[in-house]
Amino acid sequence: MFQSSATPAVHALAVNPLDASSLLAAFGALGIAVVLFAETGLLVGFFLPGDSLLFTAGLLCAPGGADGPRLELSQVLPAALAGALIGAQVGFLIGRRGGRALLRRTERKSLRHGVERAEELLVRYGYGKAIVLGRFIPVVRTVLNPLCGVLEVPVRTFTLWQVVGGVVWTVGVVLAGYALGSSVPDIDRYLLPIIGLVVVVSVIPIVLEMFRARRARRRGGDTR
Repeated sequence: MFQSSATPAVHALAVNPLDASSLLAAFGALGIAVVLFAETGLLVGFFLPGDSLLFTAGLLCAPGGADGPRLELSQVLPAALAGALIGAQVGFLIGRRGGRALLRRTERKSLRHGVERAEELLVRYGYGKAIVLGRFIPVVRTVLNPLCGVLEVPVRTFTLWQVVGGVVWTVGVVLAGYALGSSVPDIDRYLLPIIGLVVVVSVIPIVLEMFRARRARRRGGDTR
């Protein structure tokens, strides 16, 4: 267990928003809700560690799991669901009101690429499948919800599939961490490598898509 004589305010000031363990130590289940709301509902949250946060929270819920702030599934799951589902719906409304210019205004390459990837998913798979799959792809899950609002996806269609995707993503990742923490003794010894692996796995779709897009551009240039 983490032990410190510092006050909660000091912990809040010292928190690293890019570190899942730091966020959970400072804010617990409330931090999960806030981070997922920002990541899925606000374009400023694309850099936040959604996947690793959920997985680490699951580890910290497991009996005899990782050493750290003890969490309860009964608190983590509702907090994760609330942040992810409300955030997605807010992002959708922002997209409807702000328009495509809101997504195109940013100069960040990662966000612009996320918009392009999200558009491709919607075209290739249709609304339902794209909204569900987008939950599992960093940056894409940040821009997909506003983009659906921009493209005027029917509210009922978006709400249905974002809830399905949000439930599968949050509950699935949290329970995966919980299962690992429950089955592996002294999991805290491997906590940092495990979190690092989760981060790497979560960015693989982006890296693969970047290579695919680069090959497509090269092929397009060769045909000219």
